[in-house]
Amino acid sequence: MRLEKCWFCSSTVYPGHGIQFVRNDAKIFRFCRSKCHKNFKMKRNPRKVKWTKAYRRLHGKDMTQDATFEFERKRNRPERYDRNLTENTLKAIKTIDKVRSRREEAHHKNRKKGKISKERKEARKELDQHIHLLVAPGANDKLTVKVQHESTDENRMEE
Repeated sequence: MRLEKCWFCSSTVYPGHGIQFVRNDAKIFRFCRSKCHKNFKMKRNPRKVKWTKAYRRLHGKDMTQDATFEFERKRNRPERYDRNLTENTLKAIKTIDKVRSRREEAHHKNRKKGKISKERKEARKELDQHIHLLVAPGANDKLTVKVQHESTDENRMEE
């Protein structure tokens, strides 16, 4: 079973799904859904459409360079079936998926670092500007209380 990639959005196209367009020069374009096909016919650039993989990679939203992508490349050389090789390959695929998911999480965490600090600064600035809404009107005024002290010597004598 051969899984193809959508020319426009880079998602997988499973057998029996999607649309295939063959240009006059025999170049084949595969699309996962009509949305991608229509955008292609409208001559839209996938790097400028925000929901595509090309846009996300170009603008640093997704990982672009990682050794785990090397395993996903298409290879046109047929391999002779070997049970041990297949078993080892399936084990490797699982570990590669784990490594990739960890790296993606780290990538997303690093991307969000700047945003979190920026949001905190904005929240602090807004709090400073509108502090009068949070604090009660008389809370900032210092109350002066006059206390009259009677002499302690007189109180002691009476006892």
